[in-house]
Amino acid sequence: MRIHPAINHSVAGVLTTIPRIAGIVNVTPDSFSDGGRFVDCDIAIAHGHQLVLDGADLVDVGGESTRPGAQRVSAEEQLNRVLPVIEALVADGVAVSVDTTSAQVARVALEAGATMVNDVSAGEEDSGMLDMVAKAGAQICLMHKRGQPRDMQRHTCYEDVVGEVHAYLLQRARQFVAAGGAPENVYLDPGIGFAKELEANVRLIGSMSQLGGYGFKTYLGASRKTFIGQISGEKDASQRLGGSVAVALEAARQGVNVLRVHDVAQTRQALQVASALWLNR
Repeated sequence: MRIHPAINHSVAGVLTTIPRIAGIVNVTPDSFSDGGRFVDCDIAIAHGHQLVLDGADLVDVGGESTRPGAQRVSAEEQLNRVLPVIEALVADGVAVSVDTTSAQVARVALEAGATMVNDVSAGEEDSGMLDMVAKAGAQICLMHKRGQPRDMQRHTCYEDVVGEVHAYLLQRARQFVAAGGAPENVYLDPGIGFAKELEANVRLIGSMSQLGGYGFKTYLGASRKTFIGQISGEKDASQRLGGSVAVALEAARQGVNVLRVHDVAQTRQALQVASALWLNR
């Protein structure tokens, strides 16, 4: 299967990047955009393969929704949902990350061949997460949020959202490194839509180049999210492709390393065309 590497270009002294793309496979009945579409194991596996054909560099597989208001799912149920999908994709040579806050789920997924853990709690919800991932030599995405999905939108007040989010992520990254993790295995995600209102989301996206200047890689998951609907007036999450691509292009302009998206083919095409345009400025 074809894997698309990140491509870096220097344009007029500014680094522009085609980010790596993480395609989303939600093996859940209740995710905000595609809940229930891929809860069947065979359908989820087929979707993962299609994402790679569309240009995904890795496939992010999750068994617990983190949308606002979502309820928690046990580690056992998460594994029932994601493990067969991960095993099948890995067996076919697909690079896989697992989207979980459970160290147990992460450990089993890594043993099955996943290479990254995408933890929306930055390792806080399970005290064993950072140490386990560090010792496994795996990559980790550390994301900022406050509270739990069921109540996180009650925690949206910040004095300085960029400063507070960046300081938190750096503290978690340093803790991972202190546990023995390699700095190059760390990705920082500001957590768009997680305990943030519209202005905070826009400011955080606008500060991704700053986040990337602290010595760690960056990761952005903004595909189809509510703030796009707030700006555009589009209430149907599945119809937010245009806004999602706009965010992807801005992220690339700021040097983001990984984009987590639903619409891989369209995002890849937009990034390829934008890169050609940047080269010919």
